[in-house]
Amino acid sequence: MTASKRKGTAFESAVVDYLRANGAPHAERRALAGAKDRGDIAGLPGVVIEAKAAAKLEFGPWLNEAETERANDRADIGVVWAKRRGKGSPADAFVVMTGATLVHLLAAAGYIADSPQRGEAGAAATATAAPAHIPDGGA
Repeated sequence: MTASKRKGTAFESAVVDYLRANGAPHAERRALAGAKDRGDIAGLPGVVIEAKAAAKLEFGPWLNEAETERANDRADIGVVWAKRRGKGSPADAFVVMTGATLVHLLAAAGYIADSPQRGEAGAAATATAAPAHIPDGGA
């Protein structure tokens, strides 16, 4: 295993541990699936997480990857969870998503009114007003 692969695996494991410690007991690393990849972290129905631990931040391509994986998984939400240089905890990492995903989360949590105008990139995310995995009224 290359040093880069080891760093990625370690970060994915750290994200899983962080999620489990914060109320997601079924979070786990997902096996690679090639062209039909569905993200790096499983155990959160409707959510795809692409974890990245790279020296150079490349949010655009990574977000494209997460959106492809979201579509492969037929999930409502796709995010990139990227390790922050000089920070050890996933709590301090970057979590990046499309604007459509953010609006979907805000509407599902009750912070804003549900709107059909979320953009084509988030079209799958607008299929339901409030996914079962997001509690009504917010957290």
